Amino acid sequence: MSSLVAESPEVASSRAGISRPSPRTNRDPQFASPISPRRQALTSDGLLLVTASIWGFAFVAQRLGMQHIGPFGFTGVRFALGCLVLLPILLRTSSRDTIWLTHPQGLFRLSGLGGGLLAGVILFLGASFQQVALVYTTASNAGFITGLYVVLVPIIGIALGQRTHAGAWVGAVLATVGLYFLSVTAAFTVSRGDILVFVGAIFWACHVHLIGWLSPRRDPLRLAFLQYAICSALSLSVSVATELNTTSRYLSAALPILYGGVLSVGVAYTLQVVAQKRARPAHAAIIMSLESVFAALGGWLVLGEILTRRAQFGCVLMFCGMLVSQLWKTSSKTASLSPG
Repeated sequence: MSSLVAESPEVASSRAGISRPSPRTNRDPQFASPISPRRQALTSDGLLLVTASIWGFAFVAQRLGMQHIGPFGFTGVRFALGCLVLLPILLRTSSRDTIWLTHPQGLFRLSGLGGGLLAGVILFLGASFQQVALVYTTASNAGFITGLYVVLVPIIGIALGQRTHAGAWVGAVLATVGLYFLSVTAAFTVSRGDILVFVGAIFWACHVHLIGWLSPRRDPLRLAFLQYAICSALSLSVSVATELNTTSRYLSAALPILYGGVLSVGVAYTLQVVAQKRARPAHAAIIMSLESVFAALGGWLVLGEILTRRAQFGCVLMFCGMLVSQLWKTSSKTASLSPG
């Protein structure tokens, strides 16, 4: 899941149903800015669109990379590069929140180092199922099925004692019907890859809940770096034990790896964090859901993948389900804040 790799605290907390104080904007006198709110919104929308396109085309890079190396090797090196991208930022930022690294019980506390370790393990599981799935399915299918995490998040939240909204159920029904048309053939068979990527989407949804809980309590960059490192270490360990690794193979996959590690993990994360400070929630929900559309577009342009009419209909239903699940919540909050 590309978009779950490092969601900003605001997005993760919103999806997980955890309230966070609203960031100050230029509406506050002490934070006045010569840039108009409209221009700020357009800039944020543009950055989010670039982010969604980077993440969508990352599915193509993941498939291209596996023409040369195994799925676990690709994931391991990809997230190692993500760590390297974040490292200079971490070294230049200061934080007093270091007790979680030195506390004797930090390893066993969810609010301490243990939370970051658990996030890394769940990230590893989500990324692994998605990456292995791409051996058996298309970038288009993987993009749309992975996007179902936005529907799964409020449903899983019920098991955690969180309240959900009617849009979550409407979105779930639309997404389920859409998934049927996309993945189940006329002969009632399902691709192994589609099953694997759906399991990965469940782990992505669980990851959102965990990050939503951790992000208000921990520095987000440190948390991102730690989970990337854990995911990379686990992936490379499995790769060494099960895959054929040679220097020539990795050099052949250099461009897809660089795209997945530097652009998808490093640059896109930074763009999202910057954009989310000014983005309108409704705009953000729509634009970030376009990741699956960009995945299908990339699969068609680069890999020559073609969706049947049945699959196209399923994708439309799934996309509508994603939007309903997100926008219903946003519109309800807006209505509750409206005067009168």
